[in-house]
Amino acid sequence: MNLSAPHVLLIIGGGIAAYKCLDLIRRLRECGIAVRCVMTEAASQFITPLSVGALSADHVFTDLFDRQDEQDVGHIRLAREADVIVVAPATADLMAKCANGLANDLASAVLLAARAPVLMAPAMNPAMWSNPATRRNRETLARDGIRFVGPNSGEMAESGEAGEGRMAEPLEIVAAVETMLKPADQPLAGKRIVMTSGPTHEPLDPVRYIANRSSGKQGHAIAAALAKLGADVRLISGPVNIPDPAGVTVIHVETARQMKAAVEAELPADAGIFVAAVADWRPANEGAEKIKKVAGDGPPPLAMVENPDILATIGHHAKRPGLVIGFAAETENLAKNAAAKLKKKGADLIVANDVSHDSGIGTQGVMGGDRNLVRIVSMDGVDEWPELSKAEVAARLAALVAKRLTQ
Repeated sequence: MNLSAPHVLLIIGGGIAAYKCLDLIRRLRECGIAVRCVMTEAASQFITPLSVGALSADHVFTDLFDRQDEQDVGHIRLAREADVIVVAPATADLMAKCANGLANDLASAVLLAARAPVLMAPAMNPAMWSNPATRRNRETLARDGIRFVGPNSGEMAESGEAGEGRMAEPLEIVAAVETMLKPADQPLAGKRIVMTSGPTHEPLDPVRYIANRSSGKQGHAIAAALAKLGADVRLISGPVNIPDPAGVTVIHVETARQMKAAVEAELPADAGIFVAAVADWRPANEGAEKIKKVAGDGPPPLAMVENPDILATIGHHAKRPGLVIGFAAETENLAKNAAAKLKKKGADLIVANDVSHDSGIGTQGVMGGDRNLVRIVSMDGVDEWPELSKAEVAARLAALVAKRLTQ
């Protein structure tokens, strides 16, 4: 092994997605990253230690009680020598063990002894991924500082089912690893940033909800751009159909109240950036059963109550971040409305989206498309940006955040 190269310890879990790890090893080594591998017993049912060892050009570790490997407490050494630990596929079983501190095999013992940053690439059947136990374990791991990449949506190799649960592609995992290796020129290294993204869903009954038109693309792009600059990003995401951004800790929620609670749980932070399109109101009474249509009766009355204002809450919070940025989607009087929101919410900057039809992009373009037209509103005035891709908006905003936090 090249001792001068960055060192990734790849823990391969027991799932059909383990076959992707053969390409992942090759891709990591192409980037000049040395790879050492640990395989669970179940992983060996899908790919062989021989093929993994041939691609990694190193010994493959499989047994916690191997006499030769453990004569110098090998599982501790494996944990200590890694710059980044990658778990791929991160099965439901491996996630549960790690979340609860179990260490009854080599993989879980290494994870319990780890000091290096850990990246998990979950992969499992959609029903297993959506199970409340898996969701609880993921939230626990995220709060413990473990980062995630994926899972993605698509067809499952083993069952023909479709849904969220596919392991992230090797190049996605490599990009996340490169972010975590943190080059020296990252101005936001050591900075903690809490963000929101996507819509919120406010249930009417078990099958219907009220929501805003938000894809999460802009918020997720900003989170990824901040992570590339070295920030420890905690992204509170409403329901979206896009992958989690690489190198970012993502906490999934559904309602505005859940989002507010998750944001407050991540304080203190150096900056708070609130991109989510949070529903302003929610039904006063959520139906326990599906509201049935009765012929001739007309629609039932819908009483609404106001949701918590997350931006205003954090803008005036006892643990207020040093930099607070809000987003505003406006169809008219863009600068005037954004300036009023800046003062009322206690924000330092408002990123105002022009979603009017005259903008040339419109609501459908901004909320779901790949381009954006924004103005940056502050107490110093308005900075008009040209129409840009959402990735370009994210990069420019991340640079502005870095400038503000490092002045």
